[in-house]
Amino acid sequence: MEKMPYRSKLEPSVRTRATHSMVAEPGVLVSSDWRKALPLLTGKRVSLRELRPSDATSLFSMLTTEEVSRFISPPPATIQGFERFIAWTHRMRDLGTYVCYAVTLNPSDVAIGIFQLRELETGFQTAEWGFAIGSEYWGSGAFTEGAGLVLRFAFETLGVHRLEARASVRNGRGNGALRKIGAVQEGMLRRSFLRNGEYHDQVLWSILEDDWCRTVGRPVSASVH
Repeated sequence: MEKMPYRSKLEPSVRTRATHSMVAEPGVLVSSDWRKALPLLTGKRVSLRELRPSDATSLFSMLTTEEVSRFISPPPATIQGFERFIAWTHRMRDLGTYVCYAVTLNPSDVAIGIFQLRELETGFQTAEWGFAIGSEYWGSGAFTEGAGLVLRFAFETLGVHRLEARASVRNGRGNGALRKIGAVQEGMLRRSFLRNGEYHDQVLWSILEDDWCRTVGRPVSASVH
């Protein structure tokens, strides 16, 4: 998700709140009300949890490097900016239009990146997702396992029918990662992403609920709402 829905200039203040996560065991449908608190998604090496104000420092360190930030909208420029971003993610989750997970490596609880899901159609029938992980963890398997957890949450809990992603044509690693997890390249979005005063072409990727069901061996007709 290169065009980030968050805009720091619209968020002058920080609101913190306590969060209570519910654990989702691998293969088990999460049925809690995610609008109140995101469930904890656990894998063998990776866990995804709700962002906390205390994650601002590690996310600032991980996501503002040139390697990570060059193909996404500019991340917050300060730790305080990340604190405002985290508070904003909670408000958008309360409204039921946006989800943002912190990526952590077991057994550490330090946030090394994020996965995002944004509603494009009312009720999350169509959604956009994106990700950013610290470059020192590229190639570690953190993305692949984290992506699997996010896809399960999107299709089984949010009830997504169509999940889209956009990546700059210059972002070879990002496009390769999407292809690796089974996303389908649908087309080119010409000059659709503005970064540092320059417009970039983007590749449009999608994963349908039917695609995901076949991948995990579930009946194609299965639908969760």
